[in-house]
Amino acid sequence: MDFLSTLGLFIGSLLANTFASLAGGGAGLLQLPLLLFLGLTFSVALATHKVASVALGLGAALKHWRSGNLDPALTIYVTLAGAAGVIGGANLILFVPGPVAEALLGAFIIGLGVYSRMRKSLGQESSPKHRDTMGMVLGCIGLSAIGLLNGSLTAGTGLFVTLFLVRWFGLDYKQAVALTLVSVGLFWNGLGAVTLAYAGAEIYWPWIPALLAGSMIGGYLGAYLADKYSNKMIKIAFEILTFIVGAKLLMGAF
Repeated sequence: MDFLSTLGLFIGSLLANTFASLAGGGAGLLQLPLLLFLGLTFSVALATHKVASVALGLGAALKHWRSGNLDPALTIYVTLAGAAGVIGGANLILFVPGPVAEALLGAFIIGLGVYSRMRKSLGQESSPKHRDTMGMVLGCIGLSAIGLLNGSLTAGTGLFVTLFLVRWFGLDYKQAVALTLVSVGLFWNGLGAVTLAYAGAEIYWPWIPALLAGSMIGGYLGAYLADKYSNKMIKIAFEILTFIVGAKLLMGAF
């Protein structure tokens, strides 16, 4: 690529990951279509996006760890709970009709935004719950299902995890976003990238440096904004992004 194309790739990655880091998911909304527009095939773009998204989790982790927004034990739990689903999803994506999957995911994501909008007090204060054995087991099943989506689809699954952590475990939005970005952005996407590469998907390494730079800076910047603003502001950002991501997936499917 020439300088202007590289700069455009960096800016697109920076914007996508800043918004995703603030709202708790959705980086693929801009980053993956950008890679497709620049000429990569779907499988190569997906694997390349997964690799770059690891830097989103790393950038966000640096800020949220310093701010004390992360629960180490719960972070490890979420990471491990979704791992099997991520591996399964990354292998299944080769056999699932893309338009059908994207349409269903888009509808579900819009539903998340509607649900959050209707529940005014949702995620505004931390209220821990379902931390007993049964609650953790059921939570593991839910996270594994979301991990399956994360491994197989391209955008928006982090938003599922964010709302799941708010609704099931009683985290506030700030805590849920921090945990999602580290568990999903850093570990799930890293695992998905490795699985896709092992399954034969090519990673386009020449574009990785610009994507990594945009992802890491965007992840840190979004985490900074999330730490600075209130749960109400983060909730609004989450809802806006769910409607945008959902609509984008639905339009792409049809």
